[in-house]
Amino acid sequence: MSVALLFLPQSYISKRIMTRPKALIKNDPLFKYLIVNESDFLWGLSIHSVGHQQIKPYSAYPQTNHPSRYLFSTKKGRILDEYQLLYITRGSGKFISQQGKQYSIQEGNMFLLFPGEWHNYMPNAAHGWDEYWIGFKGTNIDNRVKNGFFSPQKPIFEVNIREEIVQLYKQAIKIAAEQKSGFQQMLAGIVNHLLGLAYSLDKQALFEDSQLNDQINKAKIIMINSLGEKISPQTIAKDLNMGYSWFRKMFKEHTGFSPSQYILALRIQKVKEMLTNSNLTIKEIFFEMGLENEAYFFAAFKNKTAMTPKKYREFTQGRSSSNW
Repeated sequence: MSVALLFLPQSYISKRIMTRPKALIKNDPLFKYLIVNESDFLWGLSIHSVGHQQIKPYSAYPQTNHPSRYLFSTKKGRILDEYQLLYITRGSGKFISQQGKQYSIQEGNMFLLFPGEWHNYMPNAAHGWDEYWIGFKGTNIDNRVKNGFFSPQKPIFEVNIREEIVQLYKQAIKIAAEQKSGFQQMLAGIVNHLLGLAYSLDKQALFEDSQLNDQINKAKIIMINSLGEKISPQTIAKDLNMGYSWFRKMFKEHTGFSPSQYILALRIQKVKEMLTNSNLTIKEIFFEMGLENEAYFFAAFKNKTAMTPKKYREFTQGRSSSNW
């Protein structure tokens, strides 16, 4: 059975209800129409569609029992005014982007549609597919796209078949159907969770079951165990038999930090712990951490915590300190 829950303007709802037979209105399990109000938009993320459908082999696609704003022809494609995150749990197909690039879609893939971007997608006729989707818009997702977390140039996410993701979509469908107070905010939380999983699981897929994953983890262990010593990312790359440029690129892909940024972040965290839990002077702490350029680290610490080491100690220990 196909299930879809769509959020449409009140004028559309009224027109739709007036033109449909009463029996169909009462028993129709396929669609429910919900309204997004101003406060929902102010939340930063509003949900406009959510659903699930099973496309059997050699059946029509897309199905025709959707409102016209969501219908599209696989011969012409479509442009939406919202984002949609789709998850394929059975079957396979293809996705074509506005740039004309064609992607193979397999079960366990998620793909993101962008507002204002032409797109086309369809299951393989011989197999069909099962799809979940949720549509949304707002400043939260706009900012993530602006900052490079999501891009039309990379619409596909390798997440595999995961019960957690299916349950999130089913929960969203249930919440949208019940329409309890604050349901839009609950749906926004689910969308944020789904986006986080799409982003993180896809990144993890690059490193799973690979020697590269082991090498990155070894590098992180070396950094943790060498905080009090003079260490350079170039030396670590050499110890791992990796070229530095490749090591730096892969390390940043894996952690979000360059190797030198990661070492600095580890040292700041360790200094914060020592400022809070020891009676060592700040100079002694810096010496213990093997910090040669104290002025640089001092500036980095203040930039990260918005406090000097002295102020941080006073704040976390609840007392004034004369150590600097």
